[in-house]
Amino acid sequence: MTIKKNIATSEEGFVFNPGTGDSFSTNTIGGDIIALLKENKPSAEIIELICTKYDVDKDQFEKDLDDFETQLKDYGIID
Repeated sequence: MTIKKNIATSEEGFVFNPGTGDSFSTNTIGGDIIALLKENKPSAEIIELICTKYDVDKDQFEKDLDDFETQLKDYGIID
């Protein structure tokens, strides 16, 4: 999964899709996920990095990441 090239993001987790005019903000973890996606990190690496950084349950985070990816797709942020 990759973020579309025209999507603008900030370090604070603000995301803007100039194609649709939609924007939204994420929490810290969401901002980190988006930053990792911009670096073209694979899902498995994102899971490991986030679970280590935030000491979260891997199984739960995998589910949360899947839900977040679905939201990003719905907003036209990722392909």
